Amino acid sequence: QVQLVESGGGLVTAGGSLRLSCAASGRTFRNYVMGWFRQAPGKEREFVAAIWSGGSAYDVDPAKGRFTISRDNAKNTVYLQMDSLKPEDTAIYYCAAGEPRSSVRESRDYDYWGQGTQVTVSS
Repeated sequence: QVQLVESGGGLVTAGGSLRLSCAASGRTFRNYVMGWFRQAPGKEREFVAAIWSGGSAYDVDPAKGRFTISRDNAKNTVYLQMDSLKPEDTAIYYCAAGEPRSSVRESRDYDYWGQGTQVTVSS
């Protein structure tokens, strides 16, 4: 019922910034918790951040405190602002959507996934 499309990835020099966007379809968007995950080559998919429907409650992996998640329900869009990027941030970044719940840090917590957008950070 929900389709997600990520955009905004690209190549950036270490220390730079990028803002990823996730456009969602479906009238139920406002009720979903939205998350960002990433997967680097040879590594498991890992949690980055999540945000609840109200937009004021969010969760960010402490190891990724340089990132900020936000959402604009009117535009059916979720954002991930990434600052002070490091080469180790290089990965495919995925947007995910799930029914409202308190657990948001595992892939199984989500029902829908985008195809991902590549972020590459050069040293």
